[in-house]
Amino acid sequence: MAARLGKMPVWQRYFVISSICLCSMTGLIFLLVTDYQLHVFAFRPHTILSWHGVTAMAASIALGSVLTFHLKAGLKAKRQLFSGLSQLACLIILILTAALLYYGPADLRDHAITVHWVIGIIFFGCFLSHGFHVSSKQKALN
Repeated sequence: MAARLGKMPVWQRYFVISSICLCSMTGLIFLLVTDYQLHVFAFRPHTILSWHGVTAMAASIALGSVLTFHLKAGLKAKRQLFSGLSQLACLIILILTAALLYYGPADLRDHAITVHWVIGIIFFGCFLSHGFHVSSKQKALN
């Protein structure tokens, strides 16, 4: 089978998928523990938030790794523009709201928190949709 335009190497694909999934899961767990008082794990909220921050750093590196090749190829091929550009827009908003949470004024904090978790959930849906669409296309080609 010929290499597909924009296909990531295996190591990069696993890095992107694992870092984004871990970041999304730790964010969701933090939301459930803090806002909905669902103590499903023995970890304290600060520990979960620390893991969310670390995995967000890895996810940011993963984003940088796909910008130069995968995104450029997708734009050229005009494939999956909606899910790909939606992810990019969501990630930009997530990075900006995360910065507001740490460095912004206190009166914007509650709004930044709400926007961050709503966009985070939307992003993860776009990410899963984008990934499953790619996987189903690959299986159809084989």
